[in-house]
Amino acid sequence: MSLASVEAYLSRPIAPTRRIALGSLHLPIDAVPSFGGVLLGGMMARFARELDADVDEQLSVLLDKLERGVSVPQPQLRHRLQTDRVGLMKCRYSLDAEGERFRFRFDSRVGSPTQHVLTAAYAGATLQGEARTAAFSAMRKGLGWIGPIDERFVRFLTDRRSIGATVGSDPVGWALTVLAVEGALSGEDLHRAVATSFRRQLIEAHPDHGGDPSEAADRIAVLREARRILLTR
Repeated sequence: MSLASVEAYLSRPIAPTRRIALGSLHLPIDAVPSFGGVLLGGMMARFARELDADVDEQLSVLLDKLERGVSVPQPQLRHRLQTDRVGLMKCRYSLDAEGERFRFRFDSRVGSPTQHVLTAAYAGATLQGEARTAAFSAMRKGLGWIGPIDERFVRFLTDRRSIGATVGSDPVGWALTVLAVEGALSGEDLHRAVATSFRRQLIEAHPDHGGDPSEAADRIAVLREARRILLTR
């Protein structure tokens, strides 16, 4: 049984203009767990790990704008969102129930990792109010996941604990502390310091480089939130 689904139309990798168009969307957010949010978070977890560092950073900034309802110019991340589907290939993503288990289905034979994460971001942006907030929260958590997209991932995504309680009343100060960045920096100097510290600590948190597997996803989520705060302030 399908619990949530996203349909998109994507240009071929060899096309001179990289394009994305959304198709039908079924993203229920009013249930617990939020199946629409789980699917969008799963899409981010599956494909964001294949992005290079610069695209990953640009995606973080774009997510913040889309969540706030800011109208963004096209193209973004070198891909254009459009309504025309002519010449594009159909791609489908779904979260299904098989008995008491969840199963993610991603049509990864079509499109690129950048197209897939942009599809999730733009699909989330079609939601309104609290539903949009919940969807973007799930997508950001998905970005920090490094293991299989399975039942454990669903439990992680639907955990009600929030980073907001840790951030406190001074998010910028918290973010500077997390990334060990000097508060006096600004502009390109701040950007470089944030990017360098984020990438270094991201590597340190990864289990392949000695990070604790049981804490890696939460640590990466904290690092991503600190970076987001400093790059969008």
